[in-house]
Amino acid sequence: MTQDGAYVLLFISFHFSILSYLMPRTLLALLLLFLAAPIYAQAPKTFAEAKKMAWPLYAVQSTEFYCGCKYTGNRVDLKSCGYVPRKNAQRAARIEWEHIVPAWVIGHQRQCWQKGGRKNCAAKDSVYRVAEADLFNLVPSIGEVNGDRSNFSFSWLSQTPTQYGACQMVVDFKAKKAMPRAAIRGMIARTYFYMSDRYKLKISDQDRKLFKAWSLKYPVKPWEAQRNQLVSCRMGWGNPFVGATEQSKCSTQSGKLLASP
Repeated sequence: MTQDGAYVLLFISFHFSILSYLMPRTLLALLLLFLAAPIYAQAPKTFAEAKKMAWPLYAVQSTEFYCGCKYTGNRVDLKSCGYVPRKNAQRAARIEWEHIVPAWVIGHQRQCWQKGGRKNCAAKDSVYRVAEADLFNLVPSIGEVNGDRSNFSFSWLSQTPTQYGACQMVVDFKAKKAMPRAAIRGMIARTYFYMSDRYKLKISDQDRKLFKAWSLKYPVKPWEAQRNQLVSCRMGWGNPFVGATEQSKCSTQSGKLLASP
């Protein structure tokens, strides 16, 4: 339970006797039910808010998404996953928040992007702001990999993953494609399906075919189901392509991810 939640329950306990004299029992019961309801469902309204909410969500497991490195604060332990910087060691040493479905994909299909790019969309398009801030689409990434992946689409690639040491991520700059490690391919596919469905984003037939194959080959694991439940407590809904979630469980959740891919 959050600190705010504890304050609410303390308020209820302290004033219960007073309230019982001031209103009928039925009305009092309804009020208590309302105040004791799950309190996590406050979806971020901006990307900045989403990043602030994401840090504590991932704090316990502190595992970077694309390579599986451990991190503390925003500093990455590159040795923990055998990561070797490709070019930018300074950026490789820090965590950045990555959109699985790139902001470019979210925005370029909208009119706001044509009139001023990402900055204009964030300022003037409320749908874009909500999509950009969606926590289901946000993961911690090594900064260098985040930059290298850019807005490239995911794909099967034949190259051996050697660009980043032992990290299994592959980026083909010429083809503008990226291939993630096997452990996260299913989650990536189900995130694309979710974002497409919720925000009416277009996915090419080729990409949809790939993601269907990944979703089947790499089914939902316990860590992904746990993430879906906990993120749903922040957002107010779950990713149905991962599985069902229960808002009634939100007040009893630890509020942090314990497992990792």
